[in-house]
Amino acid sequence: MLFQTIANVFRIPELRNKILFTLSMLAVYRIGFWIPLPGVDQSALATFFQEQSEQGTAAGRAAEFVAIFSGGSFSQSTIFGLGVMPYISAAIIFQLLQAVSPTLKRLREEGPSGQQKIQEWTRYTTIGICIIQAFAWLSFISNQNLVYSVWAANPLWWLTAITALTAGTVFLMWIGEQIDRFGIGNGISMLIMAGILAGMPNAIRTVAANFDPADSTKMSWMGLLLLIGGFVLVVAGSVLLTVAQRRIPVQQQKHTRGRRVYGGQRSYLPLRVNHGGVMPIIFASSLMIFPAVLISGIYDSVSAGTTPDERGWWIVALGWLQTNIDMGQFLYTLIYIAMVYFFAYFWITVQFNPEEMSKQLRDHGSFIPGLRPGPRTAEYLETVMERITYVGAAFLSIIAVLPVVVNTSLNIDFAVTQFLGGTGLLIVVSVTLDFLQRVEAALLMRNYSGFLGGDGGDRGPRLRSARG
Repeated sequence: MLFQTIANVFRIPELRNKILFTLSMLAVYRIGFWIPLPGVDQSALATFFQEQSEQGTAAGRAAEFVAIFSGGSFSQSTIFGLGVMPYISAAIIFQLLQAVSPTLKRLREEGPSGQQKIQEWTRYTTIGICIIQAFAWLSFISNQNLVYSVWAANPLWWLTAITALTAGTVFLMWIGEQIDRFGIGNGISMLIMAGILAGMPNAIRTVAANFDPADSTKMSWMGLLLLIGGFVLVVAGSVLLTVAQRRIPVQQQKHTRGRRVYGGQRSYLPLRVNHGGVMPIIFASSLMIFPAVLISGIYDSVSAGTTPDERGWWIVALGWLQTNIDMGQFLYTLIYIAMVYFFAYFWITVQFNPEEMSKQLRDHGSFIPGLRPGPRTAEYLETVMERITYVGAAFLSIIAVLPVVVNTSLNIDFAVTQFLGGTGLLIVVSVTLDFLQRVEAALLMRNYSGFLGGDGGDRGPRLRSARG
């Protein structure tokens, strides 16, 4: 059945061309990922971040976090090193501003023309963020002596490197837009997923290197089976979390026109359990990195050259925070879960408007049985959304902290545990489901059976031959 469905995909010229175009754009992205920046000592840079990752420092965690959801990598300073992170940041900024800015609200209500203007401002903001992030990144590696000295003191190199990093992100943004127009799936999300899946061969090699049933210090058959079972279980839970809905019954009012009665149908209003998607984890993860980096830098600077007896209470407090806010510690996990809950509710506050939804139901002649249209319906929708968001945030918290818990408690490399949960797994699951649903819709529209068991049947060629 699966092979027949794949064959049906390539029988449709339009769908086949879209898939091949998407794959070709992803191939261009992966090729550009290996084009290095001039003047950077790539071997020293890779060694530096490998040591930082093994030691579990804040800089190593920051590099891993950026690599997970931006599509770029700081451990390899290439022209695509910033990835699509600046574009994501700019898009999130304008999405949040649309809830508070009257100008952006009016533009959003204008339809496609207003959205095009917002998209244009987003691109300009992306370039500004790229310049700032590129300068900060180049300053960091220059201070770590990871840039050849003859280049580090040359202003022309700074201009060239900043321009290359900015152009790389703009080019990735263009590739994403081309996939949106001529390919299949969301372009930016496909690039991020490709960057995440590119790390899977390294995770498999790590598991293979640590697997030895004859050695008690390495992974046994039981450990391997538990790892595979945990991966399958978490993927199934992520799929369930992504597609889970609370369906609110909606009744349409009956209208009598002449001797005929219209309306009266019963439908459902789907409310997603995980309305915020991966955004709460992204916000929480990014904000958890900065305090660790800041506290670590302050503590190292104020405690340098002093003995433990010479340090004041505030230096001791900074040292305690530096230790307990580290990834895997109890305080870190507790704050992480609290921030996931906070941003889950914050996101529905910004994106979900029960008053507007209640108004739309009333204007379309629909109502929720047992509730009066208007404020009572809006209050009910808000209450339901708050309750299901609590459950969705609980699932998000489990998936978010699972890689860290497995990494610290079972001493499994983070390159492996990141595929057991977290932002990367949710992005891969959501993008894959979106891709399959689009292919499924294209197949069913042409009377082919799809991936999800549609009963369209392979009737397309027979219908065309009959008409011929």
